[in-house]
Amino acid sequence: MKNFFRNLGAKAQRWMSGRYGYDELSRALSTIALIFLLLACVPELKYLYVPALLLWIISLFRCYSRNLEKRRNERSAYLCVIGRIKGWFALKKRAWKDRKTHRYIRCKQCKAVLRVPKGKGKLQVTCNRCHNTIIIKT
Repeated sequence: MKNFFRNLGAKAQRWMSGRYGYDELSRALSTIALIFLLLACVPELKYLYVPALLLWIISLFRCYSRNLEKRRNERSAYLCVIGRIKGWFALKKRAWKDRKTHRYIRCKQCKAVLRVPKGKGKLQVTCNRCHNTIIIKT
C-alpha cells in the first residue's frame, strides 16, 4: 500500500514538472470563484454561476499551463496592482495613526506623499524625489 501511494506521488510529480503551478493570482481567482458559487445559491443571484465556473477554469488553466513566461508576466502585473492597493491602504492607516502629530501632503510635481509635523506654522518642505520646494502651513 505504501508503494502505491509513493508511485502515485511520483507520477503526479512527473506530470506536473514543467507546468506553472499554483500562485497568488490562481489563489485569488479560485477564491473569487468560490465566493461567486456561494452567492449563486441565492435565487436572485443565480447568474453568478457561469462567471464562477469561468474563473475556476481560468485558475486551473493557469496551474497546468506550460507557458511559464506568460504566467509569470500575468503574476507580475497582478502583484503590481495588488501592491498599489495595499500601499494605498497602508498610507491611509499610517495617516490615521499619525493624525494628531503629522500631516500628509502630496508634491504637486511628482505626486509623492510627504509627511510634515503639525503645529509648526509655515514650513518650507523639500520633496525627496523631485527636490521641489513647497511652502505649507501646518
